[in-house]
Amino acid sequence: MSTIELNPIGTVSERDGLSAIEVAEAYRPGLRGLDGFSHLIIVWWASGADEPEYRMFLDAGMPYRKVESPLGIFATRSPVRPNPLCISVVDVAGIDTEAGIIRTPYLDAELGTPVIDIKPYTPSIDRVDAPAVPDWCAHWPRDVETSGDFDWGDEFRF
Repeated sequence: MSTIELNPIGTVSERDGLSAIEVAEAYRPGLRGLDGFSHLIIVWWASGADEPEYRMFLDAGMPYRKVESPLGIFATRSPVRPNPLCISVVDVAGIDTEAGIIRTPYLDAELGTPVIDIKPYTPSIDRVDAPAVPDWCAHWPRDVETSGDFDWGDEFRF
């Protein structure tokens, strides 16, 4: 296999009590045209999980309550994986193209996390109406609107 080089385009920060993505000046022209999108897909590097021993971690064990046998790491959304590349779909609270700031109510990445890419969320491409899931996670909420009603505190076995 060949080596792939990635260059962060910005970092995760916080602005006015909201999560924010600060886009480096050289990449700010790429923000043109994002106005009007209610959601964005943020691709980020889980730098806090970027350790050589974690990159060989392929057995996730039984991290969820209803799992009946060990899972491979690719069956989870854990940042501990061969390449700690993560994605998040975020609500857009505001975009300042000139300053290179995208504000969002929530982003599940730590402050200072490198952002690798930003893509617009488009329901014609990114939405799956009726996805199938294995039995061990069939009890999870079907959408983000009802996920707040689910007791996630008891779901994970960390």
